[in-house]
Amino acid sequence: MLLRIFIILLLASAFIPALNPARIAKPVNDHASFFSTAISYSDLSGGFAKYIRKTPELAGTVNWLYAVSVVIFLGFSGLAAGACFSLGELRMKRMGAMISAVSGTVVVLGLLGLFPLAGQMGEALEGTVPLGGYLLLLLAGIIVVFAAIEYFSLPRPTPDQKFSMQPKYRLFLLLLPFLILTFIFSYLPLWGWRYAFYNYKPGIPLKSENFVGFYWFQTLFENPATRADLFRVLRNTLAMSGLGIATSWCSMAFAIFLSEIPSPRYRRIVQTLTTIPNFISWVLVYSFAFAIFSVDGGLVNRILLNLGLIDHGINFLLSSEHIWLKMLAWGLWKGLGWGAIMYLAAIAGIDQQLYEAATVDGAGRFRKIWHITVPGLLPTYFVLLLLSIASILSNGMDQYLVFRNAMNKDTIEVLDLYVYTLGLGSTNSIPLATVISMMKSIISVILLFVANGLSKLFRGESIV
Repeated sequence: MLLRIFIILLLASAFIPALNPARIAKPVNDHASFFSTAISYSDLSGGFAKYIRKTPELAGTVNWLYAVSVVIFLGFSGLAAGACFSLGELRMKRMGAMISAVSGTVVVLGLLGLFPLAGQMGEALEGTVPLGGYLLLLLAGIIVVFAAIEYFSLPRPTPDQKFSMQPKYRLFLLLLPFLILTFIFSYLPLWGWRYAFYNYKPGIPLKSENFVGFYWFQTLFENPATRADLFRVLRNTLAMSGLGIATSWCSMAFAIFLSEIPSPRYRRIVQTLTTIPNFISWVLVYSFAFAIFSVDGGLVNRILLNLGLIDHGINFLLSSEHIWLKMLAWGLWKGLGWGAIMYLAAIAGIDQQLYEAATVDGAGRFRKIWHITVPGLLPTYFVLLLLSIASILSNGMDQYLVFRNAMNKDTIEVLDLYVYTLGLGSTNSIPLATVISMMKSIISVILLFVANGLSKLFRGESIV
């Protein structure tokens, strides 16, 4: 147990920039963790570019630094595997202890390899092994000692003993990769929230003198222009999300339609054709829309001109009229078939004896749909509806980014697109964009718990 704790501490240090052992010189980014420098050569070597131009020999040292970082990272990976093996029975425990001892030794040797590299950096680059390197070296040494003790203290397994593990640990290891991915891509980025409290400019490291506290929070509400933009994009976001919620029943209705198609072959064809659009990127969707609705050569305008219904082409894509309904229509076309899959699974789970009993009672197709299929789908529908309400501020930006232009910008820009434009657009106001993103996340969490409370109140069941 103690060995696993030390391994977890060592693995956690890979995501803490202050403990990055590869930061042996001034050009290495102070805010880069060991994980990022070990998997990305550009993150490690980016700051050395101007020094390498002056001293080309430095490139070899940087390459060796990256190679050593990769070796240490491989040792980290081996320690993770050893910790997983240690959850098993005797034979797996011994294997885990051996893997941990070998991997810990690799980490120790890799960390020791940083010392000569730090000396090659020279005084100009302030080459020195950071405190994190010494701490990780100590921790890795402890792991090697504990792993060796555990390996030799465990009895040798008999030949008939197999590699085995209790079911609860197997299930935990099955879940572990998803927990790690969730941590890396959902929780680790929250570290970026600190930009909301600094007067940050791209390319300039965060420093204590740039700390401004809640200045950007005040700017968000005190600046009339920013406040007006925020209310505008909130209006657009709530309107389009509201339309999406109001039409959320369409996927359920389409699933019922598919389930009532008597021919399995025709049903599969329809389901395939309606599901494929979900896997088409919004860039290609816009290209498709441009081919149909463009002024010059668009299919719709050519048909209308040939029929004499219009005198000149209509710019459907440039116009801001009914833009919310247009976005809703494209969203339905793209996601209708995909959204029906879950309802089709729910329909398959409805007891078929109910339909047989209804047939005996003389119920027709529509009666069976109304009294059996729809009530059987309502629990699934309400769960998805409540989750949609909780994410009402998060309706993505890809669709609105590709369809946006100068004419419809004011009515199509949603909150996610506004944050993207504010942070990475011409203004480069990353702190203000971070503040808005923070508030959106907090409000979304609050809405999730409110939706969960409503579910408990009206349905007697919670969704989280």
